Amino acid sequence: MSHHDQGTPEPTTVVILGAAGRDFHNFNTVFRDDPRYRVVAFTATQIPDIDGRRYPASLAGGLYPDGIPIVDESGLDALIADEGIDVAVFSYSDIAHVDVMHLASRCLAAGADYWMLGGRQTMIRSTKPVVAVCAVRTGVGKSQTTRYVAQQLIDMGLKVVAIRHPMPYGDLEKQVCQRYAAYEDLDRHECTIEEREEYEPHIDSGVVIYAGVDYEVILREAEKEADVILWDGGNNDLPFYAADLFITLVDPLRPGNEAAYHPGETNVRMADVCIIAKCDVATPEAIAQVTESVRALNPRARIVEAESPVTVEHPELVAGKRVVVVEDGPTLTHGSMSFGAGVVGARQAGAAEIVDPTPYAVESIAATYVKYPNARGILPAMGYGAEQVHDLEATIDAVPCDAVVAGTPIDLTRVLSVSKPMTRARYNLRERVPGQLKEALASIATR
Repeated sequence: MSHHDQGTPEPTTVVILGAAGRDFHNFNTVFRDDPRYRVVAFTATQIPDIDGRRYPASLAGGLYPDGIPIVDESGLDALIADEGIDVAVFSYSDIAHVDVMHLASRCLAAGADYWMLGGRQTMIRSTKPVVAVCAVRTGVGKSQTTRYVAQQLIDMGLKVVAIRHPMPYGDLEKQVCQRYAAYEDLDRHECTIEEREEYEPHIDSGVVIYAGVDYEVILREAEKEADVILWDGGNNDLPFYAADLFITLVDPLRPGNEAAYHPGETNVRMADVCIIAKCDVATPEAIAQVTESVRALNPRARIVEAESPVTVEHPELVAGKRVVVVEDGPTLTHGSMSFGAGVVGARQAGAAEIVDPTPYAVESIAATYVKYPNARGILPAMGYGAEQVHDLEATIDAVPCDAVVAGTPIDLTRVLSVSKPMTRARYNLRERVPGQLKEALASIATR
């Protein structure tokens, strides 16, 4: 390492590998104001159209008057070599263990060390009790679990404020700290479909929800109006806050994933309660396999079996009809599922045929199928921007079918205008043995 004349060591140069979320949090909590480090760039992957932006100076702090560039991960090897990067910090989630290490191999071969940050440095402490809901993969059923847990806490007479894992795909300076209490807030903050999928259900049940970029600022704001903070985890990431009760969902439709993905396995190992979701649609063998796996990873966790019953709002639009199914985007993309609640609901309601939209896919939707062939046969609700929403509408209009079944957690009619009747498939959490989660949450109420 080179040195200045006066003998002060040069700062360690860092690149943070991310996907717009955990990367910014790791920077804010560990690197932002520390002169021992110089963060040269963030790399971006998983989310469309986020490279080529900058992390703004207003968020980056005094050491970065020009902000920090965000570049595509494909250029990582050259970046490490050209900038003489000392350390690459892995900072995203829902990725197979083997892929984490392929990335490590690239970084090591290019000459950098490879770091993964743990909870002690990155989990902020709250002045209020924190319940965290996390998972082993995207699409395991966090949304309905978070709603269920919120309702249990409300029934105990507590004021619950949810804080959602970040999805800052727009103007970062405007997204430092966002509060959502009504639908107008979704429009005001120009939310993407993916953001709406997470925020709307909380608003529907009267829970205020925060999200954004700077999670210390967000926490301090939320604490002003909360008895208890509910961390609504995303993308199987670790919580950004130290949890008093740590709940992790595991998926018997993807047995083995609980021990094969990062940082999902860490979530299992840290959990106080592991919920085995979707027991109503999984085989007894798969449920047993996942149970055994959880016991091996974390013998002290309490295991709760739960079902995810699906109800179709207007089954008469579906029975005997040809339908196209729209599912939650991330579940199908980096969640690698090939169906979700919409397909379950459509079959249950007696659809004559689930029409494959793949041949009719327009622009960005067609590109999604090329990248994620597992999604063929159904339509991922890709709504990261106006262009993708338009492509989704055009694809639905082109498919020869009688109706649309939407399995996303939101009311798609608010953001899409299509010529075909649309009905929602909604899902909830139901404990197989009622009262287990309430018992686990009781310790929070007495804090």
